[in-house]
Amino acid sequence: MELEKPEILTDLDVAGTNKYVMKKLPEVTLAFWIMKIAATTLGETAGDLFAQTLKLGYFLTTVALFVVFVVTLVVQLRSKRYNPFFYWTVILSTSMAGTTMSDFMNRDASGKYLTGGATSLGWGPQGLGMGYPTGAAILISLLIAIFIAWKCTGLTFSIRDIVTFRAEALFWSAILVSNTLGTSMGDFLSDSSGLGYAGGALLVSGMLAVLVGLMRVPAVPNVLLFWVAFVLTRPLGATAGDFLTKPLAKGGLDLGTAGSSAVLLAILIGLMGYAHVQERRNTAARHEVLTEVS
Repeated sequence: MELEKPEILTDLDVAGTNKYVMKKLPEVTLAFWIMKIAATTLGETAGDLFAQTLKLGYFLTTVALFVVFVVTLVVQLRSKRYNPFFYWTVILSTSMAGTTMSDFMNRDASGKYLTGGATSLGWGPQGLGMGYPTGAAILISLLIAIFIAWKCTGLTFSIRDIVTFRAEALFWSAILVSNTLGTSMGDFLSDSSGLGYAGGALLVSGMLAVLVGLMRVPAVPNVLLFWVAFVLTRPLGATAGDFLTKPLAKGGLDLGTAGSSAVLLAILIGLMGYAHVQERRNTAARHEVLTEVS
């Protein structure tokens, strides 16, 4: 899963013209995956907070959160270097948008999916009612199409080597679709598989453990493991979010979307602050190395 120990110069590429190209994406370490799970869990609870608790509905919430995603993405793309707050804000916005996009695609306005008063939520249709298999098939096809287009450009799939605008745009397109797909997988495990929230989380955790084991198999590319893990951490966040917020009668802890989202947001902000401090230290160390080299 590209889980490697960061090195002092891994955030710099030396171009043929002897210019240094600053990377804009983080190193994939254990801290990366912890923040990813925290962001995706918050994306689940926050998406449900807007759509259901605040009764904006899936349609309006999806439109609003997609706009938020576009705004945060523009900030990230215009940034000249990696900024943890910019990067993880986009991850969070894709998780929130992915939550409501998945719900809008797969669900309908029946009481099977929504809580009391759901039939009067927001404005417009409250779901297309495709169901999880159909929705997942569409999202998988879309994700494959993005990767095929990415492959045709000749650009790398490795997050460590993404430094161009076009590669980063493809990266974020894949992230948005993969987070939406992961939400569908998590909801299927929680709602339709019979495993429940805890069982779904345990299943996904077991699959992630298998991926960690495959890191020791030379024949399996780390880039492939990274993208599979990136998709799987989303249903883990979705099932964890549902476990925190859903009623006791449905197997959840009934902590509510507002309270759970507030706690998760505080945790994520704390982790982003830590990542920001670490990045500043790494930047200072790189400048020292470059000064010595020059």
